[in-house]
Amino acid sequence: MAKVLAHSARHELQIIYTQIDRDAQNNPRFTTHTYHVNPRQYFNPASLVKLPVAALALEKLNDLNKPGVNRHTIMATGTAFRCQTPVPFTAPADSDRAATVGNYIKRMLLVSDNVAYNRLYEFLGQRPINERLAQLGYPNARITRRFAPCDTAANRYTNPISFYSRRGDTLYMEAGKVNSIPYTSPLGRLQKGRGYQAGGRLINQPYDFTTANQLSLPDVTAILQSILFPSSVSPQQRFRLNSDDHAFFRHYLYATPHQAKFSLYASSRYFDAYKKYLYYGRNPESVSMPGLRIYNVVGMSHGYLADVAYFADSLNRCEFMLSAVLYVNQDGILNDGAYEYESVGLPFLAGLGSLIHQYEVKRPHERRPDLTALFEAD
Repeated sequence: MAKVLAHSARHELQIIYTQIDRDAQNNPRFTTHTYHVNPRQYFNPASLVKLPVAALALEKLNDLNKPGVNRHTIMATGTAFRCQTPVPFTAPADSDRAATVGNYIKRMLLVSDNVAYNRLYEFLGQRPINERLAQLGYPNARITRRFAPCDTAANRYTNPISFYSRRGDTLYMEAGKVNSIPYTSPLGRLQKGRGYQAGGRLINQPYDFTTANQLSLPDVTAILQSILFPSSVSPQQRFRLNSDDHAFFRHYLYATPHQAKFSLYASSRYFDAYKKYLYYGRNPESVSMPGLRIYNVVGMSHGYLADVAYFADSLNRCEFMLSAVLYVNQDGILNDGAYEYESVGLPFLAGLGSLIHQYEVKRPHERRPDLTALFEAD
């Protein structure tokens, strides 16, 4: 940890640590501490964008209010523009493999699945995603692309979508959508590095992130808080989710692939720490701490490593939120796969999470949190 902190500017390190204290009615009060946080310092959010997209997908289902259309309903994806791929209607016996909004969200939250994210990005449409985020208080967020090799124009076009009963009856259909006015970056032109790999050769100029997804660390931290603690934010900041949606989110934000008993992730490849960077460092040999749950979303791409998390410890009766991002690309070349995730980034995040947890266990609390309802909900 000391080496990263000693070179925090080079690593573009940002940390948000939020203490949570409870009143006599067990209502939480949040006190935030930050380290080098700058919403205007761009980092590639990578899979962090999956959190708001998942929430917006559930919100859209609620807003549609169509009989039989919910997160369990089979969703078919058509094509209407270049770089679009279909998911035709099927009614598989294995419900885990069904193309549903609920299963796509499970795949995103359990193992950060990119294809699942693409399907919900297409279900929502580029402009509706960003207009709704602005309404929620995130005007500088930009979610403008799939995780696929689609150009900027193709990402403005999203697929036609249909929902079907398991017998194949059409329940709802909507045409493909297009954002006719391209988004520009609120941060201006964004370039990073001294070069990048493309098509098997080195391009000796900075990589351009200007049209890439953008989501600041404070924004994604606030989104996680609004999902886990909706009453702690103003009504204008809350997603239109019901109590069942919130319970669904809570379960899949903390569950490991094996805890979730999701058949797609039964292999040893998806170990318990697969998506838990803070505290466990994505170490396959990590042993889960008894009573500790980490509700989180992560990002890993282009040398950026991020984790945004809420920790709840039922044995030591403590809780806190912790978010961090750092850049580990010593050679300054992007897309070459030569990033220091394993040697620098993940060990730092593991150490940071452990350090804050140890502090919280000992930190004086006027009232320790009652986490019974949270742990008994699953």
